[in-house]
Amino acid sequence: MSTGEQPASIHEMQPGDGFNPGLAAKLMNKRGHGGHIGLTYHAHGPNWFELALPWREELTGMAGSGILASGPIISLMDNCTSMSVWTMIGRFLPHATLDLRVDYMRAAVPGRTVIGRGECYKLTRSVAFVRGMAYDGDLGDPVAHATGIFMATHGTYK
Repeated sequence: MSTGEQPASIHEMQPGDGFNPGLAAKLMNKRGHGGHIGLTYHAHGPNWFELALPWREELTGMAGSGILASGPIISLMDNCTSMSVWTMIGRFLPHATLDLRVDYMRAAVPGRTVIGRGECYKLTRSVAFVRGMAYDGDLGDPVAHATGIFMATHGTYK
């Protein structure tokens, strides 16, 4: 890839390149599962990252209920917590989800976009600890909470 050229996929992002969370989300969700369910960049900070999951009828669990199925919300939380690690370390580094627990607090309101917010709160040489929440309007009334662990597969976080 030549200087100034944008990578075609997230896997073309080099560890030494500056990390652009918005571009990374676009590349990661251009294809594959995140692209299929419609995940889009929402916001980020030094150690946190948000993705939006727009409501669509085909993502509901029971026809006619309007309530999002659990699968898209789990994918949302896996993606936003993963991206929080890269945002914190300031670079793309391949890693694997070792553990992800999602506790549902309530059903998402039919028709609303769900925002997933992931936060990386602890890094070791090869393990990242994350937490997050999914909400559809009020952070004080979350749809779900998540906790997880990622492991660096090609290099180290520190």
